[in-house]
Amino acid sequence: MRYSRAFIPTTKESPKEATLASHIFLTRAGFISQVAAGIYNLLPLGKIVLEKISRIVREELDRVGCIEVQLGFVTPAQMWRDSQRYEKYGKELLRFNDRKEQEFVLGPTHEEMMVELVKNRVTSYKQLPLNLYQINLKFRDEARPRFGLMRGREFMMKDGYSFHADYEDMLREFHLMEATYRRIFERLGLKFKIVDADSGAIGGSGSKEFMVLAESGEDTIVLCSQCDYAANLEAAKRRKPERCDLLHTTGEIHTPGLTTIEELSKFLNRPKSDFIKAVAKRAIYDEGSEIVLFFISGSDELEETKAKNSVNANDLVDVSSDELSQMGLVPGFIGPIGLDWVRFVVDEELKGRFGMVGGANKVDYHLDGIAIEAAGDDIVFADLIAVQPGDACPCCGAPLEYSKGIEVGHIFQLGERYSAPLEAKFLDQHGKARPFVMGTYGIGVSRLMAAIIEQCHDERGCQWPLSVAPYHVAIIVSNIKDEAQQAYAADLYSALKESGIEVLWDDRDERFGVKMADFELIGIPYGIIVGKNLAEGSVELLRRSDLSKE
Repeated sequence: MRYSRAFIPTTKESPKEATLASHIFLTRAGFISQVAAGIYNLLPLGKIVLEKISRIVREELDRVGCIEVQLGFVTPAQMWRDSQRYEKYGKELLRFNDRKEQEFVLGPTHEEMMVELVKNRVTSYKQLPLNLYQINLKFRDEARPRFGLMRGREFMMKDGYSFHADYEDMLREFHLMEATYRRIFERLGLKFKIVDADSGAIGGSGSKEFMVLAESGEDTIVLCSQCDYAANLEAAKRRKPERCDLLHTTGEIHTPGLTTIEELSKFLNRPKSDFIKAVAKRAIYDEGSEIVLFFISGSDELEETKAKNSVNANDLVDVSSDELSQMGLVPGFIGPIGLDWVRFVVDEELKGRFGMVGGANKVDYHLDGIAIEAAGDDIVFADLIAVQPGDACPCCGAPLEYSKGIEVGHIFQLGERYSAPLEAKFLDQHGKARPFVMGTYGIGVSRLMAAIIEQCHDERGCQWPLSVAPYHVAIIVSNIKDEAQQAYAADLYSALKESGIEVLWDDRDERFGVKMADFELIGIPYGIIVGKNLAEGSVELLRRSDLSKE
C-alpha cells in the first residue's frame, strides 16, 4: 500500500480520558476512532490487525476440529429467562422491545442461542462430541466503559461451545481447548499466565482464565513464587495457616467504643488472627434481597466474589448501621453466638478454632473463649477470604505474590447448566434422553489488540509483533525530490510485494522527521530507509522493537 493512497489519520493529540498506552496509541496511530462511550470504529489499520488475530484463532481452532458458525447478534429475551440468567446478568444486559413489543437483548454471550441451535438437531450420542464457535460482535452495557478497547461496551469476541455425552469427554475437550488457547497466545507473541478463575454469571463447575501480564491490567493475579500455581484473586486459595489457639474462659469483656479489629488487638494485646470479624452485606437475588453476615478471621479481608457465590446471590451491596440496628443487630459488636434470626456464613478456616474473641451482640461488649462450632449445628462454611501476598501456596507452601493481568480468554466447564433448563437433550447408547454436557470457551479478539500494545510499546508508540502487524515493512524515502531514491523505492516496493511481504511505502511529500514519527507511532516491525547512502549502494534497515539500525 502506498501511504499517499491509504487512510491512516495519525494525530499528535491523545484522547482526553485516555490513560492506558493502548488507548492512546491505537487512537493516535489511526487504528480506532471513538463513536460513543465504549463504542469504537475500526479504521483500516485496526481492521487489518483484527483480521490477523482472528485468522490465528481460526487456524488453531480448525486444526483441532472446531466448526465455525455465525449466530444472530440480537437474542430473544425468553431464552435468557428460560436459562434463569435474565435477572442474574444485571444491567449489563441491554434489553429492548421491537415494534411488535417482543422483548430482545443484545447478546453479551451466546450460550442460550447455541443450545437452541443444537437442540433437536443433534439427537444421538453418535453425533457427539461437537464444538461450534463464532467470531462475532457482542454488547455489554458497562457502567463505566473506559480504557479504549480494553473495557468497551461493543466488542469482537470468539465464543465456542462444546456438546458431549458425558463429563469425562467434556473434560477432555476442556483440556484440549486449554492447549489450543496456549498456542494461540504464543503465536500472538504474548507473555501470559493460565489461572484458576471464578465462573461468574456464565456458571459451571470450573473455569480458567488466560491473563496477559501487564501492570496496567485490571485483574489481580495470585502467583506462587516457586511452582506453577496461579489464580485470579476471586478464586485464589492458600494453605491454611497454622494457628496455636489457647483456651480462654468463655465470658464477656467490656470494650467501650472499641469497634475495629485494630483497636481490639491493641486493647487486649492479642494478634488480629484471634478475633472474629463480622462483615455485613445485603445479598441481591432475582427476587428480593436479604442481609447476610460473613464471619472471617480478624487478620483477613472478605473476598466479595467468594462471598456472593457462597449465598448464590447476583450481587452484594453495603449495609448501613441503621439497617443493621433495625434487624436487632449491634453495629461494631456483632458476633456469631446466638444469631438465630439472621443468615450468616463462616469462613472455612475458622472451622475447629477455639478461644477466639467476637462481638457479644451487645453494646460495648465482646465475647472471649469462642469456639466457632458453638454458633449452631447447621453452620454454613465456605472459602470467603482474599488471599494476601506472603500467604502460603496451596500446592507447595512457598510464598504467594500479586501480579496484574488482562483477561483475554476464559474457558468453562458448564456441565448441564444450560442444556437442562433449556431441555436440550440427546439419546444415549441405552436410548435414554439426557441433557448435553457442555463446555464454553471465549477469547476477547478486539481486546487482544489493546492487550498486545500494553505489552508491546515504548514512549514513541506501538511495537507490533510480526504475526499481527498491519504491515511487515515500511519503506521510507528520506528525500522525496531525489529521483534515484524514488525509483529505487518503487522497485523495492514491487519486489517485496511479489515476494509476499506486506509493505507500506511512505511516498508522501512530507519531511523525513514526520515520516519517522509516524513509523514509530504505528509500530510496523521493520523500516527500510532509502536515503543518501543509496549512492554508495546501501539502505538502512530499522527494527521497531529496539530502534536498532543496520
